[in-house]
Amino acid sequence: MSEQNPKIYLLPNLMTAGNLFCGFAATLKIVQGALLQSTDADAAALLFYTAIWYILGACIFDLLDGRLARLGGQDSPFGREFDSLADTVSFGLAPALMVYRIVLVDFPRVGWVVAFVYLLCGALRLARFNCVAANGYPGGPDKNFRGFPIPAAAGLIASITLFMLWWFGERDHDIGRWKWVLPPLMLFLSFMMFSRFSYPSFKGVNWRTTRSVPRFLVISVLLIFTVLNYEWMPAILFLSYLLYGFVRPWLSKAWRREIEEEIEDETNEPDSIEQAP
Repeated sequence: MSEQNPKIYLLPNLMTAGNLFCGFAATLKIVQGALLQSTDADAAALLFYTAIWYILGACIFDLLDGRLARLGGQDSPFGREFDSLADTVSFGLAPALMVYRIVLVDFPRVGWVVAFVYLLCGALRLARFNCVAANGYPGGPDKNFRGFPIPAAAGLIASITLFMLWWFGERDHDIGRWKWVLPPLMLFLSFMMFSRFSYPSFKGVNWRTTRSVPRFLVISVLLIFTVLNYEWMPAILFLSYLLYGFVRPWLSKAWRREIEEEIEDETNEPDSIEQAP
């Protein structure tokens, strides 16, 4: 009976539905922009610009669904599968289609391959995560991601595109030759999703996490600064997260614990697997 009627927890899955909506809306905007690309380049660029914000919005919803699930102890197989399906659309299909329409449309065969490799690697990574999560974590819950998580990969692609549109294409909505940065970046991120680099999931950070007043002020200023400089700060944050995986093995345990906000001594609650990477 339980297998036929799985439990659906409201708040976490509403966030996942918001993630899926953002991915769907981004895909629609990209398709609409593609239809206008040859007749009205400015209107098409504005639609691509809107699609970028939908992808970044999906990243926020994806962050919230996992936090809410862990807060209420509402992890479930249904939530894990639903989250992966939404991630495939928002962080796999939408970025791949966007880069294809902006850069690779003039090279159909190569463009299809590059875009599909990214989508395929993202889907395979999500499927692998679900298999590992369904079998349980050997040795206890894991607070790290093996390989670069797909929401961060999509966020990096979207935020760098946003930065290039702001810096290079502010007047004519055309980033020119800089658009060729995107296909190699997409292939590199496809590799990173299956690499052996380890990234913190920050699952230990919750509503009970305590920090000093100076640390709180620094984080608050960083958030405000990001909002005020939304054109380029998201790209800096996602790029910093990507590079952190390369320097992480060389950091001491004390530095890693300080940066990653580990609070293993403060709580013994099991990790949730509601949010797929």
